[in-house]
Amino acid sequence: MEILMVVTSHEDFGTSGRKTGLWLEEFAAPYYRFKEAGANITLASPAGGQPPVDPASLGDDFQSDDTRRFNEDSEAQNLLANTKPLSSIKADGFDAVFYPGGHGPLYDLTDNEHSLALLRAFDADQRPIGTVCHGVTALIKATDADNKAIVAGREITGFTDSEEAAVGATGLVPFSVEQELGKVGAAFKSANDWADYSIRDGHFVTGQNPGSSDSTARLLLEAMKA
Repeated sequence: MEILMVVTSHEDFGTSGRKTGLWLEEFAAPYYRFKEAGANITLASPAGGQPPVDPASLGDDFQSDDTRRFNEDSEAQNLLANTKPLSSIKADGFDAVFYPGGHGPLYDLTDNEHSLALLRAFDADQRPIGTVCHGVTALIKATDADNKAIVAGREITGFTDSEEAAVGATGLVPFSVEQELGKVGAAFKSANDWADYSIRDGHFVTGQNPGSSDSTARLLLEAMKA
């Protein structure tokens, strides 16, 4: 079982002076669920190498069993420090792809040509595609061979406008994932702010927020067995 995880390389939160990047829990929980299921995991990012980790995700309030496990796991840390350049990755040989969030993907995974090509290939074969939180931005501009949005008509979730407002980021983000998904024809679904909410529609598995990381990973594993 081969799973590709695609993470951001972007650390500047617009022109705010704040730093962003990968949200640690959204990487750690899926990483360990996939490993526990016996998967081989390949990590890739637009720039390759060490991705920036959102400093806020390292705060005490956002630690979980999985982030604490990661902080003691030199093998996982080394793997994350040496992500492969996305341009070197081909879809062949992978059984599923998963995009963790953090605000970083809004800047470097929405329009990334290599990511969009991968998603087209995974979608064409109906191989499972998973995202959590802002990782869903990777799906917004992804199209099939007929240039139709791959999420059109699909039930999809991600970080909501309400949650964006709650973290004071409405004026910082380059766009709203909730609104942009609606524009390309996705049926955006959500639960209450910060609820653990993940959904599967066919080969698409999406989670709403950081607290949905574990359940989204488990759903992706179910989709891989289907």
